[in-house]
Amino acid sequence: MYVTIPTEHTDASPYAPLASNMLDRSETRLKSGAYLYYEGDEVEWLYQVTSGVLRLTRLLADGRRQVIAFGYPGDIVGFPSSGIHHTDCDALTEVRLQPFRRSALENGDGDPQLHQGLLQAALREISAMQDHFLMLGRKSASEKLASFLYVMSDRVGSDLGAYRQVTLPMSRSDIADFLGLTTETVSRTFTQLRKSKIIAIENIHTIIIQRPTALLGLSLGDRD
Repeated sequence: MYVTIPTEHTDASPYAPLASNMLDRSETRLKSGAYLYYEGDEVEWLYQVTSGVLRLTRLLADGRRQVIAFGYPGDIVGFPSSGIHHTDCDALTEVRLQPFRRSALENGDGDPQLHQGLLQAALREISAMQDHFLMLGRKSASEKLASFLYVMSDRVGSDLGAYRQVTLPMSRSDIADFLGLTTETVSRTFTQLRKSKIIAIENIHTIIIQRPTALLGLSLGDRD
């Protein structure tokens, strides 16, 4: 999952489960902290997340880390770059995944419907990645975090009376590395949003969206 530029409505379940009559590998399960693959590994399988949350990361030459994306149910991870994985991928929670052979993406001889589904998912990922990079380059820290929380609320939040509750399995440093900020800036911005009563912080992993319209406005640069 990337943070795309939010609109007034986004689909909370953008990717339907892919089905195939030619599955030749059973469901894959990961415990929290386990790695699915590493950067540089040859790509043999693509994976659709059916439950849990993945984290995709890369290390820069100077040792700094960039969180590339988070994989939520419905997302597909493992798309190849010159035949290899271009990120590390590990589990933030217990995760269940449905594997598909890489060949299902590269040709439709076995299952044309699966091939088309994987191809469309790859195209959506490219579009979302472009929006995410645009967000990284043009938005302030508060706008970035507001965008992140709004997308998370829309995608995986649950109603809590008049509010929305969002569970964040990632750490503050994960969010910082995802948004191109420092951990201190992310923590400070969470505090600012809390003091503005846009959000409430129930605990380190649970956020209550108290004013979703204000959060959306902030994510779009509206400071009125």
